Amino acid sequence: MRLRLIAIILFLPTMVYAAEEPVYDIAKTVVKMQIEEGVSIEEAISSMKLYANMLNMKLVAHQPLSEEYKALGLPNVNRTEIFQFCDSKIAKEMIEYDINYAAYMPCRITLVVDKQGTGWFVTMDLNIFIASAKLPERIHQLALSVRNRLMEIMKAGASGEL
Repeated sequence: MRLRLIAIILFLPTMVYAAEEPVYDIAKTVVKMQIEEGVSIEEAISSMKLYANMLNMKLVAHQPLSEEYKALGLPNVNRTEIFQFCDSKIAKEMIEYDINYAAYMPCRITLVVDKQGTGWFVTMDLNIFIASAKLPERIHQLALSVRNRLMEIMKAGASGEL
């Protein structure tokens, strides 16, 4: 009995902390767009990059994760690439308003080819963050602008537009 009581006392803080952690359905925190049939992965990537450039969203980083997977000798590698975009003027203004927004920059769109060979673009659902943040009107409008452009970039890529 005494040993059980000691165990409960030792592990109670961990149990309480774990119970307080929010639980998210990760699928509800992202936006996914399937690459349309007839659009190659290369066409989708090219369209996405060209459209981003047209919208003043600079490609600031590219991480071909599947190449890293292969280099590590991992089996059954599906194509996975992370593209990071940024509008530097907006980024500067957001960070000057609140340094915490730096954690969400640059904006990422990930290309993933699933087990069935279907290509997808996946990004964070900025609606969640924009709706929950208490932003002044100007910063709110800038955040909406970035969200809208990211969706346009994904749509252009998914449809092979351009």
